[in-house]
Amino acid sequence: MRIDVFSIFPEYLAALDLSLIGKARQDGLLDVRVRDLRDFTDDRHRTVDDTPYGGGAGMVMKPEPWAQALGTALDGAAEEGARPTLIVPSPAGEVFTQQTAYELAAEDHLVFACGRYEGIDERVLEWAGEHFDVRPMSLGDYVLNGGEVAVLAMVEAIGRLVPGVVGNPESLVEESHSDGLLEYPVYTKPSQWRERPIPEVLLSGNHAKIARFRRDEQLRRTSERRPDLIARLDPSTLDKADKATLAGLGWTVSAEAVLPQS
Repeated sequence: MRIDVFSIFPEYLAALDLSLIGKARQDGLLDVRVRDLRDFTDDRHRTVDDTPYGGGAGMVMKPEPWAQALGTALDGAAEEGARPTLIVPSPAGEVFTQQTAYELAAEDHLVFACGRYEGIDERVLEWAGEHFDVRPMSLGDYVLNGGEVAVLAMVEAIGRLVPGVVGNPESLVEESHSDGLLEYPVYTKPSQWRERPIPEVLLSGNHAKIARFRRDEQLRRTSERRPDLIARLDPSTLDKADKATLAGLGWTVSAEAVLPQS
């Protein structure tokens, strides 16, 4: 997978050289290219922003440096007939989820545009739509100073799903959000720590009981922390034991929906 990132603070993205993403870059699994947007300016002050039309606070990122920068990300794409996906971090975008990460991990070429100030001139996104699949993307309902933090989070979430990046692919199967639920709690040695023992079932060696315990813990944790996810569950995917656990947690499962008990 090729990933292009454009930012006025390319040093912010240095964390992409670390941990599993850094190793994946070294191994050639991820081709990550970070560029300084100011390299695409044409004045001695390397200006990337200007005042907004219509007045208002703050500054807006100029369109031409972005067009020049994004144009370089198209190198090679035209010959292959492919349209890269352009992700623009924005609090006005769709919410990035684990499902989004899976979708994007299947792409060959992703481009990230890290906006700053009051954002990027809207005409850039209109122009980019002729060459890219444009997806403004938000990490959640809050505002950051720029897109770099969001890009770090998204590249890690996406990159770890690329085959070969995570050493044990089975670890991707049982983690939070992979099946619509939060992950169950995990424990390691010693079995008793500061007078706190691990759940006895984990020492039983009974794999069926352990699997049931973990599933119940997923349901319990999700019910406590993210009841909205429980309400989104497809009832047809729940077995008899799931329904019994949910009933004990205050949920009613019908053929059509999972609803809080009234």
